[in-house]
Amino acid sequence: MTPPTSRSSSAPSKASEETPEKTPEKTSEKTAPKTTEKSQRTSRRTSSSAARSKGPARQAPSRGPARRTRSTSRPLASRVEPGLPYPLGVTLRGDGINIALPSETAECVELCLFDGSGREERVELPEKSGHVFHGFLPGIGAGQRYGFRVHGAWDPARGLRHNPHKLLLDPWARAVEGAFGAGEEVFGHHWDDAGKLNEADSAGSMPRSVVVDESFDWGDDTPPRVPLHSTVVYETHVKGLTHLHPDVPEELRGTYAGLAHPAVTGYLRDLGVTSVELLPVHQFVQDSHLEEKGLRNYWGYNSIGFLAPHGEYAAAGDGGGQVAEFKQMVKDLHAAGLEVILDVVYNHTAEGNDQGPTFSLKGIDNGSFYRLVEGDEAHYFDTSGTGNSINASHPAALGLVMDSLRYWVQEMHVDGFRFDLATTLTRQGGEMDVHSAFLMMVSQDPVLAPVKMIAEPWDTAGYQVGGFPARWSEWNGKFRDDVRDFWRGEPGVLGAFAHRVTGSGDIYGGAPGSGGRDPLCSVNFVTAHDGFTLHDLTSYDAKHNEANGEDNNDGESDNKSWGCGAEGPTDDAAINELRTRQRKNLLATLLLSHGVPMVLGGDEMGRTQGGNNNAYCQDSEISWFDWKAVDDDLVEFTKELTALRREHPALRPRHFGDVDVEMRRADGPEMGDADWAEPLNKALTVHLTGPRSDGADDVEEFMIMVNGSEGVVEFTVPTRTDSGTDPEADGLPGWKLVLSTDPEQHVKKRGLAPGQQILVRDRSLTLLHRVD
Repeated sequence: MTPPTSRSSSAPSKASEETPEKTPEKTSEKTAPKTTEKSQRTSRRTSSSAARSKGPARQAPSRGPARRTRSTSRPLASRVEPGLPYPLGVTLRGDGINIALPSETAECVELCLFDGSGREERVELPEKSGHVFHGFLPGIGAGQRYGFRVHGAWDPARGLRHNPHKLLLDPWARAVEGAFGAGEEVFGHHWDDAGKLNEADSAGSMPRSVVVDESFDWGDDTPPRVPLHSTVVYETHVKGLTHLHPDVPEELRGTYAGLAHPAVTGYLRDLGVTSVELLPVHQFVQDSHLEEKGLRNYWGYNSIGFLAPHGEYAAAGDGGGQVAEFKQMVKDLHAAGLEVILDVVYNHTAEGNDQGPTFSLKGIDNGSFYRLVEGDEAHYFDTSGTGNSINASHPAALGLVMDSLRYWVQEMHVDGFRFDLATTLTRQGGEMDVHSAFLMMVSQDPVLAPVKMIAEPWDTAGYQVGGFPARWSEWNGKFRDDVRDFWRGEPGVLGAFAHRVTGSGDIYGGAPGSGGRDPLCSVNFVTAHDGFTLHDLTSYDAKHNEANGEDNNDGESDNKSWGCGAEGPTDDAAINELRTRQRKNLLATLLLSHGVPMVLGGDEMGRTQGGNNNAYCQDSEISWFDWKAVDDDLVEFTKELTALRREHPALRPRHFGDVDVEMRRADGPEMGDADWAEPLNKALTVHLTGPRSDGADDVEEFMIMVNGSEGVVEFTVPTRTDSGTDPEADGLPGWKLVLSTDPEQHVKKRGLAPGQQILVRDRSLTLLHRVD
């Protein structure tokens, strides 16, 4: 499988324009000369770009009542005070709110306040310090709905896209209420003329930012701070995990509160995972082209609010209650001993390319927040596949990202981040740079020092596995590919497989003092949200994405999958037995390998997507966990593996060299060059000698016997001399069978003595253990 090449973007979908709600007019509107630019479209997460299509505009979002009544005894303009230029965004301070918004190119900024009926009042921010417009309004409290209008030049050819007719979300908003319209009114330009200013007011089709009271009773909440060497990551989705859970109250299913329900936290704790990695929970935008087809953006890689938890996932609604509900979820997961890691999308936003809508950053300071094509500033330098890339080398954009990270750690108590397409954030002047401003800022930030930082080390323009600093862990795509290849029977991959099982030393290793990294830099995974589930990886040779409406052209075609002799469901008992064994082979390889394992949520219970390997748009039974079809045997097998990993340090070393590793032929001797070079060699013993879990001075040993061939292989237990220790007399402790993916595997109760043989059946793994 290759790295993803595109993401879902917000391209226009032409709909009949609904009448915007009436708003007071500003005395004078400032515009610049208008220019016409030819548009360029970028690819979506799917293989084709969405075309503009006529259809009814979506209904404007309903507005709930404001949570606090404002005093109207004096006009806002007469009450506004200078305020402070920091913190950025709108925050409670004393008896009012402080407002601060940065823009190098704006001429003035208006704060727009909305009451329960949707009536808008505007006030111009009175002060500017550096590039930050700011003010203070007394008498405004939590629950106030608001937005911004930014005045300045409209000149797309120079990258300037100010349009005061567009209501803009606060990039620093803690909560967002309402949905986005899909009509032409939310675009800064006209659909038939990209250079022409669109004067239609967008307020009636835009959600509102919400002022939030951050107070919360954290009680004795303590971050678990699970060490990396003890970490088992569980990647899952807030809605998908609980939407069909029979023990979660119906009103809580699919929400933050539902994920925190004891039925869910108890299951995760018993499974043996330590850290729940949530697919994007930043406020994101639904794609109009998907909704026109009856689909939805399920994964959420279409962010628009880096500090706001997505409102649709809150049982409390999106009027601000989502913030406290998210905090309570984190508190409850912590109480269960589980960490919370967020999959964050800082590489792009939902505003798309030059043909995309104007929701926030594009109208505030387009050239500071987005990377533009040098010499062609009407267009966007795009390495995310969505139409735009965040300009992480600019102080404004970098400051927003860093403020967001600190907020989620300090205020929301999360325990780590997985950075989607992280390579985009390292591009300094367009090129990947290990000394980029973003990586340097992260490395010196004391707030971020205790939390886990995980990179998806690629974007659409580059693959950087092994290229991030030592402080980072990385999704190891080579582990995924090599392990899949080995177990589906590809020739010539035994050497690569051996590297992956022992921490990918060819990527992260090196002699002491050479700058080498640790095996814990490798986040090992066989499956992830993007691609087949484990069930489908072993049940299909090809993708089946017809439900996505792209004629099965979307999604990766090279999946390194194998249906074991049939395509999809079958009644053939032998094929189903092999599929079960293959799933256990892959899970065992993942959880017995050195590094940090990541289990795709649902793999342990046999979750299927029916062969769909690109379910980003399937907010449906295709993606949701089916709690009525749980493979209990696979769940128990996963529990055995996590318990073994937890109890035995030899299976989870901190550093290269902590555990002695010997690679042996099936018949006992160490592997030689000729053995590695033989393409049809698919059998290997990984012999591990490491410290005991009880802290004793002596050691314990494991032998992982893997047979990826189509026939039974006879393995020989190494003699004591072969294993590097002194020979001993008869009666020494035997090797005990700990676990096997072959349910028929058997070892006598007294175990196997050195020099004895054991038959390991085709495509299976057997684990033996000895304690001196």
